[in-house]
Amino acid sequence: MSYSAHQYNIIMSTCAAVAHRGGEDLVPEHALAYRISGVSRTVIGDKAHVSGPGTIALARKNTLLKTIKYPERGDIPFRSIAILLNQAILKKISVEENIIADTAYTGEPALDLSQNLFLKGYFESLVPFFQTGRTLTPSLAELKTREAVALLLQHDAKLKNMLFDFSEPGKIDLEAFMQKNYVYHISLAQFARLSGRSMTTFKRDFKKIFDSTPEQWIRNKRLERAHFLIAERKQAPVSIFSEVGFETLSHFSSAFKKLYGYNPSALT
Repeated sequence: MSYSAHQYNIIMSTCAAVAHRGGEDLVPEHALAYRISGVSRTVIGDKAHVSGPGTIALARKNTLLKTIKYPERGDIPFRSIAILLNQAILKKISVEENIIADTAYTGEPALDLSQNLFLKGYFESLVPFFQTGRTLTPSLAELKTREAVALLLQHDAKLKNMLFDFSEPGKIDLEAFMQKNYVYHISLAQFARLSGRSMTTFKRDFKKIFDSTPEQWIRNKRLERAHFLIAERKQAPVSIFSEVGFETLSHFSSAFKKLYGYNPSALT
């Protein structure tokens, strides 16, 4: 069982009893998160990161990732607090404090800030609001958001080039982008935007490159990857359907049988 408590743009997530896959594969806003308890496995591109209690991480907006959350042993649930640094408040801070990005951000899409004692203290100051049921006022929620931004800039002033970059993704190599990211469960509109294209241009360019529709190509690439993992890596269908981009095991199994003519379990 998994559930979340929201206080404006500050969220406490709890996963009790069983492993739980994270929600959307796209990080829509810059997100700063603190692990109170539990363990998670996060995959970004071809890199996997396993982290436990006390982890503090900053993920850049528009980052594609997959996360599975695990409770700790002894029935201690997975619990974390995340603060979404949305564009509206960041633009407000930019204007009021004259903070602007002066070059493109070239760092990692996700940063481990676990050693920052100031950020740890910041998150510990938020925990009582969720434990006691007290509600943050709008002004206090904004104040805590501003505090998070100030602490991030104190940690590394160059993070302004991440936080205060308000541009939309630019047009990039579509073939390389899709080959790298087809396993992420996001909409075609999101694929188009992240590649720097309108939906019309995305579909036109896609047809030229792959001689297929995006829907057909993505589905078949996911199934080809699944076939490899089951047949060659000896992984169970139940353990990989989400990894290759399907939401449910039943949907994966029916799509697999339609393409190959037999159930994925026939390979195990």
